[in-house]
Amino acid sequence: FLIRDTRRIIQEAAKKHCFVCSKTGATITCWKTGCDRSFHLPCAPQGECVTQFFGLYRSFCWEHRPQQAVQAGPRQNNTCSICLDTVEDKTSYKTMVCPACQDAHFHRHCIQRLALCAGICFHCPCCQNQELFVMEMLTMGIRTSKRPPSWESDPAVGPLEQRHSRCDASTCLCPGGRRHREDKGPWKLLLCSSCATEGTHQCCSSLESSTSCWECEGC
Repeated sequence: FLIRDTRRIIQEAAKKHCFVCSKTGATITCWKTGCDRSFHLPCAPQGECVTQFFGLYRSFCWEHRPQQAVQAGPRQNNTCSICLDTVEDKTSYKTMVCPACQDAHFHRHCIQRLALCAGICFHCPCCQNQELFVMEMLTMGIRTSKRPPSWESDPAVGPLEQRHSRCDASTCLCPGGRRHREDKGPWKLLLCSSCATEGTHQCCSSLESSTSCWECEGC
């Protein structure tokens, strides 16, 4: 009976049309009761659909997808905290906000890439919050990974204690040189919070003493 039911479900799914591309074989249906919209997983971004990769693995169409409770407030510089390109001045499918600090704005595709690269170290690129931030991202359809950060497994990066032990600023002002670092003060070495592949002394990048989060020009 189980095999027969499985075959029937597959046959029925093969007949369903994707509301995004109009082709058949749309196996994902909106979780909302009464909604019969179906879509292919690859078509989800174009149709602004959300699939939650945890718990019941629920999927939603553009109309019934979860919305962030926090609203992106107006800022002088509406840029993505990851790629630094312009973002919308309000939350939407493409623009998301950290629920903890409510100051980190980012593109959906940027935070998705960061989630897969950061793995178990995935957190807000600005305030470093992890628990609230990750739960919000999962709810909004961001897929995460339980693997170690990708940069830890990269042979070119090397062991954790050997990574990024130098200042990569165009002009290093530290009297002790690029590899000198201190726990606090102007010669504290900060690593890029997104890629962790470049570092800078606070003083060399004209950062305030209270700065604890920094991103390199490439990110």
